[in-house]
Amino acid sequence: MIPPESLKDTVQQFIKNYDGEISQLALKGSPFPEITSGYLIQQIEGFRKAANKLPTWCHTPQILFPPKLNLEQTSSEITAKYKASLIDGETLADITGGFGVDAYFFAEKFKKVHHFEQNKELSEIAGHNFKQLKKNNIICHSGNALELIENNYYDAIFADPARRHETKGKVFFLKDCEPNIVSQLDSLLAKCQTLLIKTSPMLDISVGLSELKNVAEIHVVAVNNDVKELLWKITNTVPSQTLIKTINFRKNTTQTFSFDYQQRASATYSNPKTYLYEPNAALLKAGAFQELSAYFSIQKIAPHSHLYTHEKLIDFPGRRFQIDTVFAYHKKTMKNFAGMKANITTRNFPERVNEIKKKWKIKDGGSTYLFFTTLESGEKIVIKTIKVPSE
Repeated sequence: MIPPESLKDTVQQFIKNYDGEISQLALKGSPFPEITSGYLIQQIEGFRKAANKLPTWCHTPQILFPPKLNLEQTSSEITAKYKASLIDGETLADITGGFGVDAYFFAEKFKKVHHFEQNKELSEIAGHNFKQLKKNNIICHSGNALELIENNYYDAIFADPARRHETKGKVFFLKDCEPNIVSQLDSLLAKCQTLLIKTSPMLDISVGLSELKNVAEIHVVAVNNDVKELLWKITNTVPSQTLIKTINFRKNTTQTFSFDYQQRASATYSNPKTYLYEPNAALLKAGAFQELSAYFSIQKIAPHSHLYTHEKLIDFPGRRFQIDTVFAYHKKTMKNFAGMKANITTRNFPERVNEIKKKWKIKDGGSTYLFFTTLESGEKIVIKTIKVPSE
């Protein structure tokens, strides 16, 4: 139950302005007799955690935060907005509602959103926050969503199954998540036109496709080159294709790329030319290795290196480098790098970055980028480059 005293202005100001160590507050206890130090710490930690992830929540008065784990599992605003852009309609059921960030942005696209959350306390917090955020078209339900939606029909259903099993611990297969979407798939598709599922970026795309059916689109979503989630758009009819879309949100640009999973392309190969291209993390997760070569008419260094080269500078969804020197990897050439600063990347190379730095006494940093990789011939090489700014 939400302590009414926690909504007082004095308490809210304390939560937002407290800049001391949490451990000190735990030792001293709460300065407010009617509020426990544990609850106060939960709110302070939540506010701090949400500062960059959820600015709308932080800038809204009297927002309450759940325990740390619930907040860590929620979407960021940037990924939640993207989800909402993928589907539309009159009604949506979020059957794993949680803190409610996804439901909030779905409510900007749908006339009515039903937020289902089994944890009664979390459901109460989300409901309170929706009122503060003036999202009056969200209806909160506390209980088992699969039972509560049994006799209803929605334009869309969204699910973000928990990736921690009561007995198995942290899991990576969809069938082991809770709720088990795989076993409930037919039942859910009978209750909606479109089912959107969020899964861990650790889930292998081929495994997910083997567990699911009617997958029309897979979205690989990254923020600042860090893959955050996979989104699976499923329809209640068999789609003509499965489209994989990658998106990498960066500070000043957004990198996108799409390809048909069933219509795979063929790559061409070449030794390094004038420019080197490194795909962003979303592309690497999507496995768009052949497609990049075909679409941009650029060549791969080798089948398993996932680095590309071309004599011209092109706009590319990843990092771009101008090649300075290419040399064979052996003791004589590597001695020249002892003590210097460089940024090291390995692709299809037998030694790890830390091993290379230690072995050849290379320090982190500087404007030089070294790529340790293997050519199609099997020769181990080092490509010395300078980064080219994104357009």
